[in-house]
Amino acid sequence: MVIDLHAHVVLEESFGAAGKYGPELSSDPKLQEFRVGDYAIRVPYKDSVFMDAQKRVDAMDSLGIDLQLLSPNPLSFFGHIETEEALRFARASNDAMTKHIKPFPDRLLGAASVPLQNPEFACEELRRAVHDLGLIAAYIGTDYGFPLDHPKLDVFYQTVVDLDIPLLIHPATNNGIRGAADERLARFGLDLILGYAYEETIAVASLVLGGVMQRHPRLDVCVSHGGGAIAFLKQRFESMATFLGTESTFAEDLKLLWFDSHLEEGPAHDLVVSTVGEDRMVFGTNFGGWDTPTVITDFDQSLTTNAIKLLRLPWNE
Repeated sequence: MVIDLHAHVVLEESFGAAGKYGPELSSDPKLQEFRVGDYAIRVPYKDSVFMDAQKRVDAMDSLGIDLQLLSPNPLSFFGHIETEEALRFARASNDAMTKHIKPFPDRLLGAASVPLQNPEFACEELRRAVHDLGLIAAYIGTDYGFPLDHPKLDVFYQTVVDLDIPLLIHPATNNGIRGAADERLARFGLDLILGYAYEETIAVASLVLGGVMQRHPRLDVCVSHGGGAIAFLKQRFESMATFLGTESTFAEDLKLLWFDSHLEEGPAHDLVVSTVGEDRMVFGTNFGGWDTPTVITDFDQSLTTNAIKLLRLPWNE
């Protein structure tokens, strides 16, 4: 069995749920534009695997994927908008997610969106999504106006633990209001390549050096794309801790996290595996995206046991 934990979905029933911030998809099938706040990007969502569950399952069959965990579109984390709009969108997204995956219970699972800018609201919506809707994971971004190790998020992390679900983290360089603050990222797809790696690296640093993993030792967190540049910079983090005169267990605490394997094969992929360990990795594809893999490798298949463990699936490989 092959299980994919990095697969996004675009839910039409959630369009407009965040009020003036959208999301919105243009009606012209030849020039589709997805808008979130003042940020817009051209993406062929209509009539694709992102919006058509049957086409997704057919494409999964073609590639050799048996089960996918679907997650909300990272462009619609809405990390900086008003709490009320963010909550309204999360509720609409979770309701739509449940409806989207219902026809294929043996092939598709769903992760929940939460308005993390208000941890109490996020906890309330996550409980509803798990208990009432049957979603099996929490899905968040990296930028809500405060670091991921902020003490006010401890109640959210504890709720994730209490619900016995994994927390998946994926970056975005738009915040629900506008695009990346650094306008240089607007060229060459840098917002998706460099911007995402930057956000993932900060997220991992916050979780590890900020003590989140120590305060919540039963918390299972999975970071996308191998954790950004964290494997490349691991020794730099350790050297900085020595320079500052602090005792650091960065290398050990890093292995408390999970990472998805959505990296092109080669040196970067191998560095992540050797740094965090194969036993802390799960398979991911960004299914339907520009960087979807074209083949399933033996390494990809070997990660199935990890996915079963992380997702708390009630059956064996």
